[in-house]
Amino acid sequence: MVDPIPLATAVRAELRAAADPSLAPAQQAYMKSPMPFLGVRVPAVRAAVRQIAEGEKDSGLLQAAALDLWRSAEFREERYAALAVMALPPLRGDVATLPVHEEMIRTGAWWDLVDEAAHRLRELLDAAPGVSATIRVWSRDGDMWIRRAAIICQVGRRADTDRALLSDVVVPNLGDPEFFIRKAIGWALRDLARTAPDWVREFAARHELSPLSRREALKHLT
Repeated sequence: MVDPIPLATAVRAELRAAADPSLAPAQQAYMKSPMPFLGVRVPAVRAAVRQIAEGEKDSGLLQAAALDLWRSAEFREERYAALAVMALPPLRGDVATLPVHEEMIRTGAWWDLVDEAAHRLRELLDAAPGVSATIRVWSRDGDMWIRRAAIICQVGRRADTDRALLSDVVVPNLGDPEFFIRKAIGWALRDLARTAPDWVREFAARHELSPLSRREALKHLT
């Protein structure tokens, strides 16, 4: 069994071996990231993690490796790698990972990291519906990124979307002027509109959505 720090060290070494420094400046500029990039594309980061962690089923070890990569990251790809570790099968749907996702959302504080972590929240909701109580609390948190995660965490559930939960996390944020919140509201509603268009139309009619949220929510509805 591999100890957490060696596993993380192996990932770091692979990322550096795969780096293309010519890509790094544009990546950093696009992401407006104060943390530099190595120049490794996200699919390659995920592939490296899967290869290095192949066969590892110890969830505690994987979680420790993810935190090691995240907390000691010098390059943004190391944080992408930490998120990729959290997406491995032994950790998916494990309620014990909720505090790790929360830490990553609060300290990541930018859409690329937050949105990826939000996918894991969806899996937690599928595995343990009781997580919805935490998501409701998050929707009123002082941290904008925690609220964004609460709003978008059901994206992809489509017909399985908990509509009451979606309403409960969107409504407290309707008056927020922040772009990333308004965009999140529109995205979450637009995703549900693919399977429940009438519900989304009714919700939009009953609530005062920002122009951005309304446009996004109704984009594919006539």
